[in-house]
Amino acid sequence: MSDDAWFENQYNARSAVPEHVEIFARQAQSSRHVRLRRSCYLDVSYGGGEMEALDVFPSAGPSRAVLSFIHGGYWRSRDKSDLSFVADAFCNAGFTCVLPNYALCPHVTIEHIVRQMLKAHAWLYRTAHLYGGNPARIIVSGHSAGGHLAAMMAACDWPDYEHGLPADLVKAALGISGIYDLMPLRRTSMNADLRLDENAALVASPVTYKPSRGVPMVTAVGGEESNEFRRQCALLRECWPHCVLDAIVVPGLNHFSILDAFARPEGVLFQMVERLADALA
Repeated sequence: MSDDAWFENQYNARSAVPEHVEIFARQAQSSRHVRLRRSCYLDVSYGGGEMEALDVFPSAGPSRAVLSFIHGGYWRSRDKSDLSFVADAFCNAGFTCVLPNYALCPHVTIEHIVRQMLKAHAWLYRTAHLYGGNPARIIVSGHSAGGHLAAMMAACDWPDYEHGLPADLVKAALGISGIYDLMPLRRTSMNADLRLDENAALVASPVTYKPSRGVPMVTAVGGEESNEFRRQCALLRECWPHCVLDAIVVPGLNHFSILDAFARPEGVLFQMVERLADALA
């Protein structure tokens, strides 16, 4: 196997999980049911650019924290509406859930998407109270590309990004099956859309940065995921030892089934979010 073929095998999660089509369909159906059943605010604008909208699902009772969840899709596919189902149990547990959208590659760059997520979370800090959320208790989570984006939010120097924002805007973070070193993606077919050269991959990689403050963060990956996805999970803990509290491998789960586990109250990842919220000052 050539080097490029090896990287393709390691990072092409859809090829590794042939049943992903059925998983996506089931999750989309669950998401439609959640939007019909729950009180929610859909397609709320956080900016004037392409795809700069988010969905807000208020908590069922007093809000314990605001949980942002950023969808995956290798920065080039999927939509917030595909993953509404993750909000259901979290809202029942007292979380105000927010799912932001972003523009997709190849029409934009990953660097552009990072800027959109910075804009979305600055907006969230300013307006969470309008939806019953506490802007002083924002937890950012994300899956796959969304895990990468969650880490970039944790690394942000918020007062430098926008005057008046607190340094601790993000109080905690969870990256699920995230990619934190983007260099290997240059060796995959996905790069036809991502258009990463060496400098772009470096600038967009969370491991490039050393957060100035220790945002409590946990990384997680499924036990059935590739060696590279498991390496990425451990890598951020090595690079951010003052931030990443744990790197969890969840047995028996692949790159897509791990989201079902995230959304279940009895699951280790759901309970980890609860512990992160309970630890907030």
